[in-house]
Amino acid sequence: QVQLVESGGGLVQAGGSLRLSCAASGRTSSSNTMGWFRQAPGKEREFVAGINRSGGTTYYADSVNGRFTISRDNAKNTVYLQMNGLKPEDTAVYYCAADRQRYLTVSSYSSEYDYWGQGTQVTVSS
Repeated sequence: QVQLVESGGGLVQAGGSLRLSCAASGRTSSSNTMGWFRQAPGKEREFVAGINRSGGTTYYADSVNGRFTISRDNAKNTVYLQMNGLKPEDTAVYYCAADRQRYLTVSSYSSEYDYWGQGTQVTVSS
């Protein structure tokens, strides 16, 4: 089992920045592909960004590309999501996810991730 705990959410004005963290623990820790997803009220969960085990491959949703940056520190078993230029439409609960098997590539499909955190709320005011 892998346990994921997100932190760093909060309330920020449009144009501001936040950095989310996802601390992993358990059998596989953060050794595989990790992803960030988000879910706004009344909407389906959507992919935000993903990173492979080495950190050499990253993948972003079009809506955040150029504004958000995903990174990881395997020594700390932690994945980060730096969010700049936040917009009101970025308001959502953000979830960290871990893929049990994939480590070279990144998937944007939530069904392919095996472990999930409890989520952290990000609210962007206009």
